[in-house]
Amino acid sequence: MKLYELSPAEGSAKSGYRKGRGPGSGNGKTAGKGHKGQNARSGGGVRPGFEGGQFPLYRQLPKRGFKNKFAKVYAIVNVSELNRFNDGDTVDLSTLCDCGLVGKELSGLKILGNGDLTKKLTVKAKIFSAAAKEKIEAAGGKAEVV
Repeated sequence: MKLYELSPAEGSAKSGYRKGRGPGSGNGKTAGKGHKGQNARSGGGVRPGFEGGQFPLYRQLPKRGFKNKFAKVYAIVNVSELNRFNDGDTVDLSTLCDCGLVGKELSGLKILGNGDLTKKLTVKAKIFSAAAKEKIEAAGGKAEVV
């Protein structure tokens, strides 16, 4: 089977609706826009959120919370997830991205102490929790702050 041989199942694809192509099309003359009015004009219609002059809902509801645009967001990995690596490996942010444990690099890597570590690893990260550092060193590895 070739790509150009593919076609949709019989009856599943409707043909396009051609507006304003004469009375025989069933949608000629005003092309489904009715007679005159704001929505019949070119460029007509109202902006998103406009409710006909009524005080719009997005202005009635209170603003909530605060989003700090300068906040640092770290990629978080637990100690238990590092067991997939071999003894003596060096684990850093790029290694974790390659194996799929971390999606984006963000502002750096933070290692948390949830779970147990059985492998002797050299872990390079921006931040370690106290428990994580303790568990890495107890397993015979090193926790290096980058």
